[in-house]
Order: sequence, then structure tokens, then C-alpha cells
Amino acid sequence: MEKWIGRKFDFDFPASEWPRLIERLRGAPERLAELVAELPASALIAREGESWSIQENAGHLADVETLFLGRLDDYQAGEQRLRPADMSNAKTFRARHNQRDIASVVIDFREQRCALIERLERLEPRDFEKSAIHPRLDRPMRLCDMLYFQAEHDNHHLNRIRELIAKSRG
Repeated sequence: MEKWIGRKFDFDFPASEWPRLIERLRGAPERLAELVAELPASALIAREGESWSIQENAGHLADVETLFLGRLDDYQAGEQRLRPADMSNAKTFRARHNQRDIASVVIDFREQRCALIERLERLEPRDFEKSAIHPRLDRPMRLCDMLYFQAEHDNHHLNRIRELIAKSRG
């Protein structure tokens, strides 16, 4: 699987796509819950070398919601540059997700994502055209582009979870 950091993005769609992108974001917690629902704890916390476990990938989705909420603040404040991500993922490593119950990990993600969706739904259509420089990509990113970026990040980790599930089943 391609590393997230290596992904390139084309944001060549109209800002009017924002309702579809919000819908993608809205569905991610349920897709996660469905993926992990029947897995034994041993499969959820199994690591492949230094790579994150299923549960750590799931926890990371909740961990980065604070970044996306902060970036929404950046757009609303008219910042020229978005706040950077912690590329060391310290929050995920400190969280010790493998020592938690998977249900609480999923609930955390669902609650944080719901908070984001609620904020997005209060915006005006023109707000999704606001632009700021993304620090890692070093290019302008409209708010609608950020939604796409976030949905792709969700999919990256959900696909990784699917890979790990397949490996756990032999």
C-alpha cells in the first residue's frame, strides 16, 4: 500500500462538490465500526513489525480529527497557511490504542467526526471556496479540497485495516 506521505492530489473539481464530500466524511465512522465489529481482540491489536495494528489505525482516525477541526478554524479565520500536522504522529503513539476497548476507539472517532460534520453543515456554500496553503503539499487548498483530502485519509486507513484483516485470516 502506498504511504500516505507520498500521495499526490489533484483538486480539479468544483467547490460545489462539498455536499458529496461531507457525505463521505459522515459515513467513515460507520464503515470503521462495520470493519472491526466481529474481530477478536488478538486480531485488533496484532502488529506487523513496526506498522500500526488495526486498532491503532482506527484510533489514529480519531486522533487527527483535532487537526482537521483546527484547520477548519484556520479557514474560518482567513489564515493564509493551514496549521501543520504532527508528522511523527505522537498523539497516536501516546494514546496506546491497543490497550483500549475497540468500542471506545470507534465511539471517539464517531463523536469527533459528528462535531466536524455539525460545524461544516452550518457553513455557507461560498465558505467551501476559501483557500489557504497546505503546509506539507505547499500549495493552495480550498476547504472543499480539505474535505476530499480528509476523506482520502479515512480511506487510506480503512484500506489498511482491510489489509490487516485479510492477513489475520490467513
